[in-house]
Amino acid sequence: MLVNLTDVFINEGQVQELDVPYEGDTFASPYGSFPVREKSPVALRLSNIGRSKALVQGSARLTFGLACDRCLRDVDYTFDLSFDTVVVSPDYAGDDAEDGNSGEYGESSSVMEGYHLNVDELINDELLLNWPMKILCREDCKGICKVCGRNLNDGECGCDDFVPDPRMAAIKDLFNADKEV
Repeated sequence: MLVNLTDVFINEGQVQELDVPYEGDTFASPYGSFPVREKSPVALRLSNIGRSKALVQGSARLTFGLACDRCLRDVDYTFDLSFDTVVVSPDYAGDDAEDGNSGEYGESSSVMEGYHLNVDELINDELLLNWPMKILCREDCKGICKVCGRNLNDGECGCDDFVPDPRMAAIKDLFNADKEV
């Protein structure tokens, strides 16, 4: 969803508060594509903080269907996002424009399309920043058996899970060949 920020950029002290829907039904990332199970409207507060600059504050709550990293069982994972970011208009000519740098506001261009804020892109960026390192169905998830693939949270499978120490392979070969040391 695109939100027009023209009024906020040109009116000093202007503040707007909006509830905007998140339009995505799936979230595609380098980790995969995940379905959105529940979503709340994105609450935005847009404030003018200088000529052609705006502070975007907001929050959203999204629930995704993900797979547990140990047992692959479906998990509903909820993100409670809260963000503050500064965006600039295309005609912004601040202090950093004089020395030829793209400046500290260069990253805001990914969520801006002209004078419009792309809310879905802003939320997707926040999701990537807040993505957990590991997603578990529960803290003590046992995972799956390496031999038969059974979910060990449902019970033991009886497979032999002994893994010999590879550093002892040479000694084992000596004993198996009935050689003298």
